[in-house]
Amino acid sequence: MDQPVTKILVVEDEEALRFSLREGLEMFGHQADAAAGLREAFKRVAENQYDLVLTDLNLIGESGLELIRKLRGDDYEGGIVVMTAFGSIESAVEAVRLGADEYLQKPLILDELSLVVGRTLERRRAQRKLRSFERLEAQRVESATILGSSDEWIRTIERADRMALATFSAGDGELPSILITGETGAGKGVIAERIHATAQSAQDDTDPFVHVNCAALPSNLIESELFGHEKGAFTDASEQRQGLFEAAEGGTIFLDEIGEMPIDLQPKLLLVVERGVFRRVGASKDRSVRCRVIAATNQDLASRCESGLFRSDLMYRLSTFTVEVPPLRQRKGDIALIAGAMVERFGARIGRPGLTLSDEALAALTAHRWPGNVRELINTIQRAAVLADTDRISAEALALGASAMIPGAPAPCGGAVTSADEIRFDFSGDPIKADEIERQLIIQALEHTQGNITKAARLIGMNRTSFRYRIERAGLEEYLKEVSGQ
Repeated sequence: MDQPVTKILVVEDEEALRFSLREGLEMFGHQADAAAGLREAFKRVAENQYDLVLTDLNLIGESGLELIRKLRGDDYEGGIVVMTAFGSIESAVEAVRLGADEYLQKPLILDELSLVVGRTLERRRAQRKLRSFERLEAQRVESATILGSSDEWIRTIERADRMALATFSAGDGELPSILITGETGAGKGVIAERIHATAQSAQDDTDPFVHVNCAALPSNLIESELFGHEKGAFTDASEQRQGLFEAAEGGTIFLDEIGEMPIDLQPKLLLVVERGVFRRVGASKDRSVRCRVIAATNQDLASRCESGLFRSDLMYRLSTFTVEVPPLRQRKGDIALIAGAMVERFGARIGRPGLTLSDEALAALTAHRWPGNVRELINTIQRAAVLADTDRISAEALALGASAMIPGAPAPCGGAVTSADEIRFDFSGDPIKADEIERQLIIQALEHTQGNITKAARLIGMNRTSFRYRIERAGLEEYLKEVSGQ
């Protein structure tokens, strides 16, 4: 895969040399800007994303060391090469100590400049790939949902691995794409990471994995987030910004909850998937990108197409290769395996390495329907590990009853409720995460209204659309069917 054009800033107070350096770098295929002093350099760095800064150490009345100190202090991750006059080795050593990658002695030789710049850029790319790989490995180790030995799970993993290798055959300009379907919490994100890791292993590469939650991005900013924007493109665009597709160059972009993508943005998404081109907000020229596109959804995209909420051409393009992730209730044999691994992990994390699950607890876990799938199982084990009175977690400690999952919650009573005051929680015990509180509030509202979404939303002061979305986000669709008798 060809490397994208690199952008370099030249900081040099001598006008003729500044011009020559800029021309030379552009002759070597780079895009170059120039600044005569620190003030102008700071301004340009604030407005642009440079892959490398080439600076003189001895500027008129100023020092390039101050530029290096500020850049590295602001977590600038690009390369820095310094230029210094003959005999100023001490300054060059100090520059390296502050964060410069290499130094060149004046008078400069263009071939040497090209060699040093190229070497620095390649080293920085390798470092970014290494950091990306380390983050991916940390995420993979942290996630338990890759665990499983059931036939259903093994078939899913094998299919994902085949899809990862099959996407190498995409045509010129076309971005390889895979669609992952399955219920909320079933492990679609883990399968996406698995596909990325398998493909990268085959390429002997460590390029980035960029996770995008389409439902979490503000509708008025999603285009800018995905494709980037130019300075001044809109009111708050004070500087040029790279989009998430550019950040995924050479690797994978994971578009989670793709069904929530605004309909007016879908043609632009289709364009980048089909041709590998996009345009930043406020720009006049197209840019190209080469990355793998993995989309995931817990929705029926065909139904959304019929409702006019999703483009059928985009659905067909994304679903060339499809992996369906089975819900946890269809892989009962994996529940004990995942639960055991989670007990061991959380026990070690909270200083209780001897924690185990009782036989009754394992039986209760296996019998539960897990409407929230693996995510719900992990949260249940985490809570039980913290709240268990002994090192042997009992079935009661799991609190799998819907109303018992938060201490002090009232027992199900059914029927109509006229006030949210009848839904109460006791916060005097151990800390509970806000999303778990919201989840239990939804559960109890549905219980009290016997699954009537309109009444349940009104009960807790929420509009019906937002309430419905929160049901899906919490993975409670199956529970809704149960409580409403569907």
